[in-house]
Amino acid sequence: MGKVEIPIKSSGIAVVLLKKFDDEYKVLLLKRASSVLNDAWCYIGGGIEKGETAWEAAIREVAEETGLKDVSLYIANKFDQFYDPKADYIYLAPVFVGFVNNGQEVILNDEHSEYEWLTFKEAIEKATLPGNDEVLTFIEKHFVKKKPTELLRVGK
Repeated sequence: MGKVEIPIKSSGIAVVLLKKFDDEYKVLLLKRASSVLNDAWCYIGGGIEKGETAWEAAIREVAEETGLKDVSLYIANKFDQFYDPKADYIYLAPVFVGFVNNGQEVILNDEHSEYEWLTFKEAIEKATLPGNDEVLTFIEKHFVKKKPTELLRVGK
C-alpha cells in the first residue's frame, strides 16, 4: 500500500492589526458573523484573489473588514495553520502585522458583529482558535518589544 499525502492549501492571509493607545500597543480582534467561524473572536483573515499577491490581499482585506486604510504592513514570518477534517487538507496562511496610524476609526463590514482593541494579554485569552495565542505571543515579542526591521515591510 502506498502512502497518501495530505494536501497543503495556501489561498488566504491573516493580519494582526496593532494601534498605539497612550504608550501601549493594542491588538484588534473581530467577532465573526458569518457561516465560517461564526461568533469566533479572531484577527483579520481572508482569501487571495486572482492577480493579487498575499500582501496585496492583506491590505485589501484590512480595508474591507475594518475600513482602515492608513496601515504600515509587515511580514510576520509566521503562519496561521489548521487541518480541515471534512476536506482532508492542511490550510496555511501567511500572517502580516499592520501598524494602524492614528486618526482612523474601525468600520466593520457584514462579516463581523463586534470589535475590540485589547492588550496582548486580553487578546491571547479572548482569541477563539488554538494557535492564535502563539501568533499573538510571537508578534508581541518581535514587533512590539523589538522594533521590526524594514526588511519585513511591504507595500511601502
